[in-house]
Amino acid sequence: MSEHSFATRAIHAGQEPDPRTGAIIPPIYQASTHVQDGIGGFREGFEYNRAGNPTRSSLETQLAALEGGANALSFASGLAAEDALLRGILKPGDHVLLGNDVYGGTYRLLTKVLAPWGIETTTVELADVEAIREAIRPETKIVWLETPSNPLLKIVDIAQIAEIGHAAGAIVVVDNTFASPALQQPLALGADLVVHSTTKYLGGHSDVLGGAVVFGDDRFFDRVKFQQFAVGAVSAPLDAWLTTRGIKTLAVRMRQHSENAQAIAEWAASRSEFAQVFFPGLASHPGHEIAAKQMSGFGGMLSFGLAGGADAARTFAESTELFQLAESLGGVESLIGYPSDMTHASVRGTALAVPENVVRLSVGIEDVDDLITDLEQALARLGR
Repeated sequence: MSEHSFATRAIHAGQEPDPRTGAIIPPIYQASTHVQDGIGGFREGFEYNRAGNPTRSSLETQLAALEGGANALSFASGLAAEDALLRGILKPGDHVLLGNDVYGGTYRLLTKVLAPWGIETTTVELADVEAIREAIRPETKIVWLETPSNPLLKIVDIAQIAEIGHAAGAIVVVDNTFASPALQQPLALGADLVVHSTTKYLGGHSDVLGGAVVFGDDRFFDRVKFQQFAVGAVSAPLDAWLTTRGIKTLAVRMRQHSENAQAIAEWAASRSEFAQVFFPGLASHPGHEIAAKQMSGFGGMLSFGLAGGADAARTFAESTELFQLAESLGGVESLIGYPSDMTHASVRGTALAVPENVVRLSVGIEDVDDLITDLEQALARLGR
């Protein structure tokens, strides 16, 4: 399957028709356990749903194919995937180097859940190579990247930081949720592992929660697989099937998400109501050249800094109609959020706090003229 293009792999990897009936879509194996042919005689290795399920296995094959990985594991949520990865690799006393614009849930997991277990975390501006080198310690085990980052759309040079991290003996992990494998392939750029909230672009329809870890090679697979089995935060069969269903249209959806977001970013850049437009597809974005080099498109996420400050940002976020006020992202419908009080409330009062004038858009695949009209009417309410 590796010889095929991305769109073909997204549709066919792990998706062989049912051999008994010829059903073009593999069935959902909605079963909690599997009959054994004698004690320990597992059929195709399946024993109990927490340990393995055919529907989940199909998704994991699909996920590995999307990222060009050796293996993948599917979890009940993106944070469950991150937790299994971190617990599988780290030990007390280890250190994680993290970007200073990162999903609040990742920061909370490291600093509130894993810190009492003896894990240390440092945040740094990942665009500053010297700052990275200074922050890496002998005990640094993981360098964790988000690119584009959440919510300020910072861009990180994956290949460059992978080289720095590996030279220091660290493992490089990339959260590829915002770009999706349709637009960016971190493993091919030198990363060791990729994580996803499959809830977002991979599922793509705001109807399923999930997460994934994709492995560039077999070094860490057994350790993270053990966490998946021992702790048990696995994706259920129906959730795995829904994610697989979403993935099959990922390539075409990401093209439209990117096209719509580019149009909205260019429109916003001409409006005085916005003090900043955070979108890597704009030539004015400080990470534009790196993004153009390592991504095949700029994605569907963008953020605005309202010139009128926090009050203007809150009013704007509460005034759209097509853009629904909600957390999450990556669905076919457009969403708007106020990160300071929503997705990133866990980092308020820290060095990672999101500016209070920022709103975040997840641009859907609706007609872009309708979306811009909706944003214009929301802007018009600011002066009322």
